[in-house]
Amino acid sequence: MARPRIIIADTDVNYILSLQLKFVEEFFEKIDLEIITDRNYFENMFESPQRAEVLIVSEDLYDLSIQKHNIGNVFLMTEKNEEEQTADLNVTRIFKYTSIKEIFNEILGKTSDSLNVKNSGKKDPQIVVVTSASGGVGKTTLAMGISACLSQNYKKVLYVNCSRLQSFGHLLKNSSPVSDSEIYSKLSRNNKGLYHEVKHMIRQELFSYLPPLKASLVSLGVPMEVFLNIAQEAKKSREFDFIIMDTDAYFDENKAEQLTIADKVIIVTRQTKASVFSTNILVKNVNGISNEKYLFLCNDFNSNKDNILISSEMELKFTINEYIEHIENYDAMLGVDFAEQTSMKKLAYLLD
Repeated sequence: MARPRIIIADTDVNYILSLQLKFVEEFFEKIDLEIITDRNYFENMFESPQRAEVLIVSEDLYDLSIQKHNIGNVFLMTEKNEEEQTADLNVTRIFKYTSIKEIFNEILGKTSDSLNVKNSGKKDPQIVVVTSASGGVGKTTLAMGISACLSQNYKKVLYVNCSRLQSFGHLLKNSSPVSDSEIYSKLSRNNKGLYHEVKHMIRQELFSYLPPLKASLVSLGVPMEVFLNIAQEAKKSREFDFIIMDTDAYFDENKAEQLTIADKVIIVTRQTKASVFSTNILVKNVNGISNEKYLFLCNDFNSNKDNILISSEMELKFTINEYIEHIENYDAMLGVDFAEQTSMKKLAYLLD
C-alpha cells in the first residue's frame, strides 16, 4: 500500500523546518513527506494534476486553482488570527504562529482517518493519577478540566472517578448513575478482563467517562481495586491516549498501588496552612516524589490572600509546578466547560 503523501509548502524556510521536524519525529518512514520552499517549483508542480492526502500551504502560495487537484485536506497557514471560513470544506485555516504542537495536533486530528496513521508514532497510553492530601481542594474540577482540554487537543481520554462515594454527577450533562444490576455484579467480582465487560457503559461528554455508581463502594460490595484494574486494562487496550484517575484523599495500599502504576501523578493543594501541612505529610510517605513523574498544583489560587506556599511559616517538602487561578462561578460550570480555561489548557500542555 502506498504511503500517504503530505506536502508542506512555505517560502519561510525557518518556519517550515519546525513543522517538518514534527512530522519526521512522529511518522518517520510512515508517510511520503515533501517540503517545498521555492515559489516557482511549487507553481510548476501544480501545473500538472497532483494527488495528496494533505497539503499544508502558506497563504501567499495558495490560490483557488489548487482546489482542482485531488487533495484530501488543505491547511491554509495564515498570517492573521482570523476564524474566516473558506468556500471549500476541505480547506482549513490555521494561524501559523500558533505553537507547532497545536498546529500538528489539529492537522492530525482532522486527517488521521485518511492518513491511516492513527497508531504510527503514537505514544503509549498514559495513566494520570490526580490526587490530594485532603478534601475540598478542587481535585475533581482539575481532573475533569484536564480531561476536557486533552480531548479538545484531539486526544482520546477516559475519566475514571475512583472515589469510595461518587459525587461528581453535578459536573456532567447526564448525571444519572449506572442502573444495570449486572454491572454491579461484575464490578463486585473484579475479575480479569473487567474493562471489556463494562466498557459498553462508558459515556461521552467531550471526553469519555465511567458513569457514577448509585451508592458507595462498601454498600455495593465493590472493592477499591476495581478502578485500578479497569484503568490498567484500558491502557493495555490502547483505545485511549490518557486514562485520568480521579482518586480519594485517603492514603492506603490501594493509593500506593495507584501511584506506582501511574505514568504521571498530579498532587493538588491549596495555599492554605491546613492544605499545605497535609500535603507535606503525604510527601513524606511517598518514595521518589521528587522525580519528574510528580506535578504539584496549587488550585483556586488568589493572590490577594495569604499564601503559605511562599511563607517562611512552614518548610515545604515539595515544589509547586503550576498555579491554577480562582475560577469565577465554577459552581455553575460543567466538566466540559473547564476546557475553555487558560490555566487548564496550560496544565494539559504539561501532560501532552
